Amino acid sequence: MSGEDTITEGGCRCGQVRLKVKGRPVMTMACHCVGCQKMTSSAFSLSSLYPEDAFGYSGLEPVIGGLHGDLRHFFCPHCLSWLFTRFDAMGPFVNVRSTMLDNAATFEPFIETCVAEKLSWVTTPARHSYPQFPPMEDFPRLMAEFAANDL
Repeated sequence: MSGEDTITEGGCRCGQVRLKVKGRPVMTMACHCVGCQKMTSSAFSLSSLYPEDAFGYSGLEPVIGGLHGDLRHFFCPHCLSWLFTRFDAMGPFVNVRSTMLDNAATFEPFIETCVAEKLSWVTTPARHSYPQFPPMEDFPRLMAEFAANDL
C-alpha cells in the first residue's frame, strides 16, 4: 500500500469528480449492512478511512444521497457513483469508497462490519469481524494495529 507521502487518485464512473488521497489509510473496511448492499447493488461496500487533511476532490461538487444525518454519503451529481462518506462521530476523517481509487485491489479490508446482515455466502479476508458497527472505543486500537501491519 502507499507510503505516507504517496498520492493516490481516483474518481467516479464518469470521471467528472476526481478524488485524491495522501498516504496510507488509517483503516480499510467492508460493510455488509443492507443499506450498503442496496447502495452498491452488491454484497457489501469497501472503504478506506483517511484523515480529513489527507483527502481532496476536484471537478463537480459531490451531492448528498443515501443518509443525510450525522452520517452523510456523497455521490457524483452526474453518474451518481457513491464516492465517500462523512460521519460526525468519527471526527476529522473521510471514509472513501476503495473502489473509487485507481488501485482499488490494494485496499484489502482489515475489518468487516454489520456481519449480522451479510449474505450467507460472502467471505472476506478481514482480520476482525463485528456483528454491527464496532464501538467507537475500539477504533484507536484497530487503527494502531492496522498501522503496525504493512497492509
